[in-house]
Amino acid sequence: MLNSEKIIYDLCAGTGAWTEEYLKNGYDVRRITLPENDVYDLKPHAGVYGIFASPDCTQFSIARNEKTAKKKRDLREGMELVIACLDFIWGCRYLSKLQFWCLENPRGFLRQLLGKPFFTFKAYEYGDLWVKTTDLWGYFKIPKKRIVGDLLKPLIDRDRIKRSLVNLDYHTRKEARAITPPGFSRAFFEANT
Repeated sequence: MLNSEKIIYDLCAGTGAWTEEYLKNGYDVRRITLPENDVYDLKPHAGVYGIFASPDCTQFSIARNEKTAKKKRDLREGMELVIACLDFIWGCRYLSKLQFWCLENPRGFLRQLLGKPFFTFKAYEYGDLWVKTTDLWGYFKIPKKRIVGDLLKPLIDRDRIKRSLVNLDYHTRKEARAITPPGFSRAFFEANT
């Protein structure tokens, strides 16, 4: 099977950073993100090779400050999108075998609803100057880490990283932090092709 025949869905894709390596290598990448496309409108179908899902973490975030938030945390609201992503994944799997599927979210309250993640990583373990811890649930091969242990962690200047994230061509620090780190993205592609 040629790569161009392998359909990859990127649900809640944002910038599409997670599937960039697949796109570069000729896969049929279908990025589903608002406002152009909505996960709730997707219909499962056969012949899907792999699926990524990155539902919004706002309601699950540990960083969310309940005292300053405009409205109270609503886990039910957050789960609606997670469930829509999982329904699409499950529907595609019922119709044919998926090579892999993966749902990601920063470490937070989603663990209390989905259970222990299959894999958790820190971006610096893949060579990215980033500390954010991310949980992954799904069916996939675990990407090989580039950095073993916490060797790189002391070298990371959190303040410099925060400033550089805000200076990117994104509207907010939140949007910049939502991008899948490129080192991890590359490692995931190498393990799951």
